[in-house]
Amino acid sequence: MRLAVAGKGGAGKTTISSTLARSAARSGTRVVAIDADANPNLGTALGLPPSETARLGPVPTSLISRRQGGAGLTEDIGDVLDRYSLMAPDGVRLLAMGAPAHADDGCLCSAHAVVASLLEDLGADEDRLVVVDMEASPEHFSRGTVRHADTVCLVAEPYYRSLETIRRMATLVAELPVGRVVVVANKVRSAGDHEAIAEFCDRQAFELVGGIPWSDEVVAADRQGIPVVDWPAAAPVVEAVGRVAAALGQTTPMDLDAFGR
Repeated sequence: MRLAVAGKGGAGKTTISSTLARSAARSGTRVVAIDADANPNLGTALGLPPSETARLGPVPTSLISRRQGGAGLTEDIGDVLDRYSLMAPDGVRLLAMGAPAHADDGCLCSAHAVVASLLEDLGADEDRLVVVDMEASPEHFSRGTVRHADTVCLVAEPYYRSLETIRRMATLVAELPVGRVVVVANKVRSAGDHEAIAEFCDRQAFELVGGIPWSDEVVAADRQGIPVVDWPAAAPVVEAVGRVAAALGQTTPMDLDAFGR
């Protein structure tokens, strides 16, 4: 499955992406994580030290060429993984989108084409999980960067601006050939928070697949530079992400009662 994780800035996309990736890898799934943010942080969230993340260069745009239906890789995806990915804890393979090296460098059109091409070719292996941590921008949708994703997961916080962002993004995703769009409620402090997001999803006919509780331990783990999945006190959050992962593997939405409504 190719899963793209999107939402407003600060909604928790990187925390959810990294926890999903590490948890799936621990269960024996082969996982590729793509940092599709021009301000990359996924490597650190996965547990790579700064000295390692500094070695992670982007997949070169020179590997992209025009072909029928859009841009595509000129090399085998296995070779691309071997040459340009870093091995993160639990065997997660990490790839990165290009980031601007200088001010006034221009647009990142080619970098978006790289992500789209990676997603297309990584889909050839149905037994592999691909998690794309997207930036807080609708550009991935307006450029069609995630048109080859099987599922787009929109991360919602229980307040108006976050929900409006989700609504706008969902409108754009609906114009792409993405098979499934789901919403995850994050930083849920109370039953009322979850109910507010559930009611919003019901009004918009969005599929809500689960909720992740607010936890000061997520902040504590980040302060120490330790992945949430490796921070024992954050176990309730990791377990909630696991339930979301299970729901994503189902053909029908998970019963919301399972999330403490």
